[in-house]
Amino acid sequence: MTDHRTRPVHGARLLADAERARHRLAEDGVTRAGPDTWHDSEPPARILTTEDLCNGLGSMAFTDERLDLADRLRVALGLMDLLGWHPLVTAQVHTAHLGPEGPLPPDLLWGGYRRRLEAERECEAITCSLWFDWFEYAPTAAEAFAEVLGDDRARLLPGAPPPLLRRARRVLEHSGPVPWATKIGTYRAAARVPALRHAVFRAVLRSRHDVYGSIDAAEGLALLDQLELPPDTERLAELRGVLAADPRP
Repeated sequence: MTDHRTRPVHGARLLADAERARHRLAEDGVTRAGPDTWHDSEPPARILTTEDLCNGLGSMAFTDERLDLADRLRVALGLMDLLGWHPLVTAQVHTAHLGPEGPLPPDLLWGGYRRRLEAERECEAITCSLWFDWFEYAPTAAEAFAEVLGDDRARLLPGAPPPLLRRARRVLEHSGPVPWATKIGTYRAAARVPALRHAVFRAVLRSRHDVYGSIDAAEGLALLDQLELPPDTERLAELRGVLAADPRP
């Protein structure tokens, strides 16, 4: 049996989610008019920017009672693909997961996040969703981090496949708020991979400087030593100094 985590990126699945969301918007009279514009045919007909659309219909997925929970999630992920990052677009997934109908189906939820994190095209909606919705909220940080990377830390080795490396880099760079005890094992595993060392450095940097960052100063310093970065790496000396002078658990 093939582990779902080893399967290749399914571009068709991402496209299907986006098309599902596009279809739902069209049912509400909204169709794409340009790169950042949408035509709303509901009277009075008008042209909307993507920001206008996010503010008006960004949280539509989980209010559609014609869809079951799985299809609502697919529409929500598709809206993230179509519209990009916006708090009303991304937060609805997190809210639904914690709501009375949650938790959301894990294969669809976390499989959808992993596929987008592995795709060649950067999906800002997904990384911002992880950072602001899942990682900054303590009750969901550990679950989300484990699902999108932590459970795969044994696979973080030199020669790891590019999709996994893309996913790891993106998660690491946005993982500052994740509790240190939850993520340090994954950071150490990633530090063994030359292609991920700068991402680990950025993870430590944000763990210290993010408003909700979590870090053990002594372990952070030891991890920086393990990375063997060039001494002139931007902000490396500053970070070392801050951790040494002002440690915080």
